Amino acid sequence: MIQILELFGGIGSPRCALRNLGIPIKAIDYVEIDKKAVRSYNAMFKEELEYKTQSVVGWNLKPDILIHGSPCQDFSIAGHQKGGTEGSETRSSLMWETIHIIQNMGVWKPRYVIWENVKNVLSKYMVANFNRYLHEMEKLGYANAYAVLDARSFGLPQARQRVFTVSTLGSSPFDFDSLAHTPMKNISEFLLDNRIVPNVYDVTQPSVLQAIGGKGIKRATVIQDYAYTITTRQDRTPAQVVDCGQGRYRYLTELECWRLQGYNDEDYKRAEAVTPKTGRYRMALYKQAGNSIAVPVLESLFAKIIL
Repeated sequence: MIQILELFGGIGSPRCALRNLGIPIKAIDYVEIDKKAVRSYNAMFKEELEYKTQSVVGWNLKPDILIHGSPCQDFSIAGHQKGGTEGSETRSSLMWETIHIIQNMGVWKPRYVIWENVKNVLSKYMVANFNRYLHEMEKLGYANAYAVLDARSFGLPQARQRVFTVSTLGSSPFDFDSLAHTPMKNISEFLLDNRIVPNVYDVTQPSVLQAIGGKGIKRATVIQDYAYTITTRQDRTPAQVVDCGQGRYRYLTELECWRLQGYNDEDYKRAEAVTPKTGRYRMALYKQAGNSIAVPVLESLFAKIIL
């Protein structure tokens, strides 16, 4: 039984990864501010969650693994790059709350801490906070290792590069070089048949149609062998579109975005059932996919740590 603590837990990609590996899980806690993401999480794992009064006397509440994917918007090149300096009150500065939590855990500090964020945390404008995070973890007794991992190296046809930092308590640093990689799958396995995709997903905005094949921030890229980074919105530039032939282009559906993050169709169906449409789409499901950690990447990390 692996005990996990999920901070900024989203829709539970760490839990999905452990489930896919067949590893029994006990969640010490799950923390997420987005109510719609919480609804999806509860729907996805309803058989595993016990909603009843329980005594915690004698419980071992020490997590084996703490996972946090603190908000990336203020680090991302797609955002305003306000940074994550402690006390700045940006969303990305919430990373320091994780440090405070670990500081207050005492002898219950987790054996492993995994932090995922955008590649831009390593840029010259953001790296000072990244280095300070490593320093604070070292002060708490952790050995740090980090690497930029691309979801395409773990089977997903999505160009998604993220920085993963693994901090190991009182031990040698994690060895990223020994991670198992998986050949990228054919994107056709993830996309729906264009003939059954409703016209509501068709690109009709003149500004996006004119941007197809262009460059720069106002671009719309036609998906070929793989998709580009799944974001929280699909219907605005920079966009990525599917060429349906005969001059028809469409956006990725919510289900396709979930698949490209490594979730299975049952996960999606359960979330869909508790998420009403807002306008033409279930925008909350796009947001949840875009904010997720790619599940197969976590599977490889957990397999190295646990198995």
